[in-house]
Amino acid sequence: TTQLGFPGPQGPYYCSVGSDVNFGREIAEAHLRACLVAGVKIEGLKAQAMPGQWSFSVGALMGIDMGDHLTMARYMLCRVSEAFGCVVSFDPKPIPGEWNGTACHTKFSTKKMRDTGGFEEIRRAILALEASHMEHINAYGEGNERRLTGLHETAHIETFSWGIDNKLAHICVPRSVERAGCGYMTDRRP
Repeated sequence: TTQLGFPGPQGPYYCSVGSDVNFGREIAEAHLRACLVAGVKIEGLKAQAMPGQWSFSVGALMGIDMGDHLTMARYMLCRVSEAFGCVVSFDPKPIPGEWNGTACHTKFSTKKMRDTGGFEEIRRAILALEASHMEHINAYGEGNERRLTGLHETAHIETFSWGIDNKLAHICVPRSVERAGCGYMTDRRP
């Protein structure tokens, strides 16, 4: 039987099924439907490590369109949540303690990165990101120092890192991109 109150440790909630470990599915699915009807380019959703924490993906889009669609998706999430009597938090670490935070992981590429031999362009971009690491961190908003601790599937805020298929690094390059020699990377800092 499930006890009501503060939930047990993270683990069973990620990509979960079942009313004892999955919370907020009605909101997440209503948000997905609202975005699809409105023409927001949303590509899916899943339950995350913290109870009631969900993620959704927007894209792939070019340039400013990405920001427009993300802004509308966030707005629509807040509006849909009103109907359920819930409040959305975009706080990077909404619950202190042994819980994963909330991020806005950003997958991106340039034409050169996607072209044959693009892996070298990805490496050049990573070096440029490293050179401006703290400038970027400061631009990502308040609270990331509580999330980017080196724990809970994050890298430490003050030490730039990247890796192949390394979800504990700031910049993650998928193994499939390394094999293909071209593609994209994910900035896991914001």
